[in-house]
Amino acid sequence: MRVLVWHVHGSWTTSFVAGPHEYVVPVVPERGPDGRGRARTWDWPGSVGEADPAELARLAADGGIDVVVLQRPEEPELLHRWTGLVAGRDVPAVYLEHNAPTGPAAATRHPLADLDVVADGTVPVVHVTAYNALMWDTGDARTLVVDHGIPDPGHRSTGELDTIAAVVNEPVRRWRVAGTDVLLEVARHVPVDVYGMGVTGLGNHRPPVPGAPPLRLYDDVPQAAMHDALARSRAYLHPFRWTSLGLALLEAMALGLPVLALPTTEAPVAVPPTAGVLSSRPETLVATARRWLAEPDEAREHGAAARAHVLQHYSLDAFLHRWDAILTEVTS
Repeated sequence: MRVLVWHVHGSWTTSFVAGPHEYVVPVVPERGPDGRGRARTWDWPGSVGEADPAELARLAADGGIDVVVLQRPEEPELLHRWTGLVAGRDVPAVYLEHNAPTGPAAATRHPLADLDVVADGTVPVVHVTAYNALMWDTGDARTLVVDHGIPDPGHRSTGELDTIAAVVNEPVRRWRVAGTDVLLEVARHVPVDVYGMGVTGLGNHRPPVPGAPPLRLYDDVPQAAMHDALARSRAYLHPFRWTSLGLALLEAMALGLPVLALPTTEAPVAVPPTAGVLSSRPETLVATARRWLAEPDEAREHGAAARAHVLQHYSLDAFLHRWDAILTEVTS
């Protein structure tokens, strides 16, 4: 089938477009949020094509869109404005919610919960974690969970560098949500390499301390190069207080890195005790990081368990099979 899907989250979309369908991603001249087009830092197959609003209108008029995967509250209106189609009425649709609620954790009403085609179950709301599904108030909407699935990057971990790696996008803007203060606290005691979008400004928030371990910042590194770099670090730090399940965490585990994380949202499910250490006490994360830097064999053992867990619970095949079942159901 031909699937219309906006390029919202690059890593998730990379997994999604690995399926057997034809995928159309909107593109606008400035490649802004409403039309980023094909990814430039991920490797997408030839089955993913770009279409500007005029091309989407022609596709819609010819009945060339089989199903729409919506991911932002504004996309139903955008779809109608560009194509004349009403999601759930003129074209089958699902709404994919990537995030945990940003308001009161257990009382935030989902922005699409009261949309007619969502409230009556025509357009299901699909969550990427069971925790997110539990916390969002979606009213009478039909809700489903499709756990993440990632392409296996291979067991590349060498742990050759005495550093802890982290991937955090926009750590300054997302300060407490992203656990940036936790990251900087760990970085006071052990060397940390930080990857992600908008990380260079982080250096301005670390006061100079004589003899402090290095904090190295790598902005917007392409995925393949980032995987190679992550694999050289001894362990992976996931400092987020409140987030959906970051795909970078699963990718690091699949590379064979052990994990240091806060026991929040979906992390206790994604990171079993054999795969690393979860603690609400930053000093415990620091102590474990120091131990792993001194004892690479222990880190390697936890890293092997982390990889095994991801391959078993977050396989790409299982992810694509589940999505195929949902797309087939809503289109029939």
